[in-house]
Amino acid sequence: MRLDKRWVVVASALAVVGVFVALDLDQVLSLDSIKSHQTELLAWRDARPWAAALAFLGVYVAVTALSLPGAAALTLAAGAVFGLAWGTLVVSFASSIGATLAFLAARWVLRDAVQARFGDRLASLNAGIAREGGFYLFTLRLVPLFPFFLVNLAMGLTTLRIWTFYWVSQLGMLAGTLVYVNAGTQIARIDSLAGIISPGVLGSLALLGVFPLAAKKAIGIFQSRQVYARFDRPARFDRNLVVIGGGSAGLVTAYIAAAIKARVTLVEKHALGGDCLNTGCVPSKALIRSAKFLSHIQRAPEFGMRAAQVEFNFGEVMERVQRIVETIEPHDSVERYTRLGVDVAHGAARIVSPWEVEVTQADGRVQRLTTRAIVIAAGARPLVPPIPGLDQVDVLTSDNVWQLRERPERLVVLGGGPIGSELTQAFARLGSKVTQVEMLPRILAREDPDVSALVAARFRAEGIEVLTGHKAVRVEIGGHEKALVVEADGQERRIAFDAILVAVGRSANLTGYGLEELGVATGRTVEVNGYLQTNFPNIYAAGDVAGPYQFTHTAAHQAWYAAVNALFDPFKKFSADYRVVPWATFVEPEVARVGLNEIEAKERGIPHEVTVYGLDDLDRAIADSEAHGFVKVLTVPGRDRILGATIVGEHAGDLLAEYVLAMKHGIGLNKILGTIHTYPTLAEANKYAAGAWKRAHAPKALLAWVERFHAWRRA
Repeated sequence: MRLDKRWVVVASALAVVGVFVALDLDQVLSLDSIKSHQTELLAWRDARPWAAALAFLGVYVAVTALSLPGAAALTLAAGAVFGLAWGTLVVSFASSIGATLAFLAARWVLRDAVQARFGDRLASLNAGIAREGGFYLFTLRLVPLFPFFLVNLAMGLTTLRIWTFYWVSQLGMLAGTLVYVNAGTQIARIDSLAGIISPGVLGSLALLGVFPLAAKKAIGIFQSRQVYARFDRPARFDRNLVVIGGGSAGLVTAYIAAAIKARVTLVEKHALGGDCLNTGCVPSKALIRSAKFLSHIQRAPEFGMRAAQVEFNFGEVMERVQRIVETIEPHDSVERYTRLGVDVAHGAARIVSPWEVEVTQADGRVQRLTTRAIVIAAGARPLVPPIPGLDQVDVLTSDNVWQLRERPERLVVLGGGPIGSELTQAFARLGSKVTQVEMLPRILAREDPDVSALVAARFRAEGIEVLTGHKAVRVEIGGHEKALVVEADGQERRIAFDAILVAVGRSANLTGYGLEELGVATGRTVEVNGYLQTNFPNIYAAGDVAGPYQFTHTAAHQAWYAAVNALFDPFKKFSADYRVVPWATFVEPEVARVGLNEIEAKERGIPHEVTVYGLDDLDRAIADSEAHGFVKVLTVPGRDRILGATIVGEHAGDLLAEYVLAMKHGIGLNKILGTIHTYPTLAEANKYAAGAWKRAHAPKALLAWVERFHAWRRA
């Protein structure tokens, strides 16, 4: 068997690190040690300057290449031994060479494996490299937000060229090297308490603290000048904020801005409320509730009824859906937001400069608004794939399906995600013969396989034909019949339909309001940083148009950050927090999740334990004839800290809230177990899941001794 050279190198490097640790060589490379031998080092430097410099360079390269501790102390020591000029020169080349060796090692040993496993997570890093080239690395070097050894290793996993990495690293680290070496020249002069308060030492130490902040500010100013160079900034502004889009993100952003007394204009060309109110969350849940009622009628014998019948009209069901939308509509009305202090403008918005937005009203009048900041909350729309023949039929999507007043007898639903699955079950319960087509091996592919299997089994039990692993090939029209042709295992099949509903995802609204002309960076979404800023620092994005999640509650969550950052930057800004994001799919059985599931934990290599409690054991679930599903909790091995939770069953979305709260505030399963839960409720499932974890982690040795104690007490 031929031994892979890469692992020989890895083993050798680990051996060197092991020796370094075992011999406590980090103490040798400490500043105290170097200062204690300063006289000898200076004498050696004076006697053999080139040998001393080369030896120091070699040690520094080795320390940097192997990511050993001591680089900072060596940099200070360079100033103490070689002075400012020579010290800076030696360290500059040594650090760059060592960093490049670490970069090459990471690329040679790890890149292929990491790219294969975590390629999607490196996509943003590679995109930054592709977009900004060496400047992306330069900012990381100039502003030391991350340890340099991490930058070396991370860059080795990207597509960055070797030569670019070397010269950008040397240039980017030069200023920081100069500051540290200068500090070293001053620290070398400290031989008494008086030396500590000398102007030179105090100045150098101040530079160490101020430099990262100053560098970060300088980069920000440079980038701002680049993006703003071709625009004229208004002398004054009509408004503090203009928000484009009246969906969840836009409404919350405008509300927050008005609440803190900013002058804000909200621009919407259609109806306020966005997708959630008009075409998404509200109408779909109203339809699902009607469909669920019908399913309970069909299950009458489970509840002790011999038989039950109901008459309904599909058109009246859809009219109920519309009435519910109209009932909730005042919550998002122009009148309400006007009362709250928001200036609402109806029309099509267009960003004409970083500080100007044109609003074209229905009558053709154009209003130009000047504003200090802009928030893009333009939302997303259903994605319709380019399937041959699909453009020849009236395609239903989550946008227009609510206009139906006649039930389609044969319905094909293309897509096995949350939206497709919810509408699949709802229409089937309303009497349509539904065929669900999903290209992936299972529906609800983001969830664990046992979740998908449970939902798919329920669908099939209700008469739904679930076709997974089937690719939509084309739509055929012959006479009065329409059919979708699908392919699986090399075989084609025709599925006749009266209507086809496409639910294969959503696409961010990126065109039509000036992003292209302005130069706002976009990909699949508007590209934003952690503060939700675009490449124009005063233009922000939130909600579906920004991603990474397309949920109403995450849009509202982002809106707070967008509003506060837009109004108070540069004085204060906050990075958006996505550590605890819950979501639910409102099929039956309902599916809800927060944090990691088993699939994600395994893909990311995160150690975890799995605890499962079956709802078929829960008294209330049995009493309600809903004894199906489970609570699954992922925890840190040996600890009760929650990494994620998945609940499948009745009211799963409501039950999940306890785990969301626990993860947000660091509450473990022991605390949930020690909390009184009302009996009999479905919420007890969370306590019993915690109890299952506790039983699995019972101290067996201690319990054995306790058993002996009780036996002794009985004697």
